[in-house]
Amino acid sequence: MGPDTLAQVLSKLPAFEDEKLIVGLGKADDAAVYKIDEDNCIIQTLDFFTPVVDDPYTYGQIAAANSLSDVYSMGGKPVLALNIVCFPDCVDPEVLSEILRGGADKVKESGAVLAGGHSVDDDEPKYGLSVMGIVKESNVLMNCGAREGDIIAISKPLGLGIVNTAIKGELCDDKTYREAVDIMTTLNKEAAEAAVALSANACTDITGFGLFGHSIEMADNSEVAIEFEMDKIPVIGEALEFASMGLIPAGAYSNRDFYGSKIQENGFSEELITDICYDPQTSGGLLVSIPAENMEKIEEYDLFKVIGKVVKKSKYSLILK
Repeated sequence: MGPDTLAQVLSKLPAFEDEKLIVGLGKADDAAVYKIDEDNCIIQTLDFFTPVVDDPYTYGQIAAANSLSDVYSMGGKPVLALNIVCFPDCVDPEVLSEILRGGADKVKESGAVLAGGHSVDDDEPKYGLSVMGIVKESNVLMNCGAREGDIIAISKPLGLGIVNTAIKGELCDDKTYREAVDIMTTLNKEAAEAAVALSANACTDITGFGLFGHSIEMADNSEVAIEFEMDKIPVIGEALEFASMGLIPAGAYSNRDFYGSKIQENGFSEELITDICYDPQTSGGLLVSIPAENMEKIEEYDLFKVIGKVVKKSKYSLILK
């Protein structure tokens, strides 16, 4: 679902208010956060999607890592997960067993418990998780709160949607395929722990709306602007080459149409790089806004790539340099 369609749908939902609901639909955050006692909150999220690779075990790992990421992006720890399965009756059940095994292994790696789930017959396989996490209220991270002067950094390279398009077209070489799979199956656990330790003012994970879309959400919700140093943005493998071949997912064009008017390009003309930044990510990294005084600590963690800074709110949400 594109960002324009999603915005139309969410605008028609009834508003729910509860003093214990710390994070809800208001700012399009990654998960809901609900206060359960004086100090602690639960995080609740749900995500699933169709296969991005042919190997069922790997697909299960990627889908689970993607679902768990929403808890990490809120600064939390996953504790309980339930499978969400759509699967055709005409496909060998062993394929489903491998998908679920991949998901279970990722849940186990996260330290959470997998406790069942729900399945339906469908024409196309879909898999993911509903995940509950826990977080101290003082450690809750949201996609608002970025402050002027903060450093903007990301924990994974971009271009996964483009590479996945190349994989589906059987045009991806083994090296780039392995790199993409490694990135997509890597949990954002360490990055989330580092974000909390670095006193991040804002955080989100980069998924369907691409770097630009999620950055604009962070900037707008924080009432600031974000300035990117485009030559510092990390890109996976052969993603730029694939983009030059036109192997760009439809979601990237939807993101460009929806968010393009909020970006000041300042004469920046490298369209392939902007293609990468609009590219929808699968199990992408964390985007964090961290106080500038923690710059040296960011480098010590060696988990984040610094790509920009937070500046004063202006006509544009993003400024490209």
